[in-house]
Amino acid sequence: MFLPKYPDSPTPPPAHTHTAADQVLARRPVPQVSVNTGAVAALLVGGVVLTALLAAVAVTAVSVAVAAVVLRSLLRDQHRR
Repeated sequence: MFLPKYPDSPTPPPAHTHTAADQVLARRPVPQVSVNTGAVAALLVGGVVLTALLAAVAVTAVSVAVAAVVLRSLLRDQHRR
């Protein structure tokens, strides 16, 4: 069978050559993060305190809304008389 003859062409050089600097940048160490029990306890206490404050604000808002409805009802009944 006849095979076409291709011209001899050298392999083109790679577009990007890896240097030692490229490898150093890729392998930089990740800083170690140590978590101690005091930090965890402080975070938990802060979360509990913030949750309690949020609950207190919600309860206060509901109680103010109920008081406003009751006062409105009382004032409306007084205007009718």
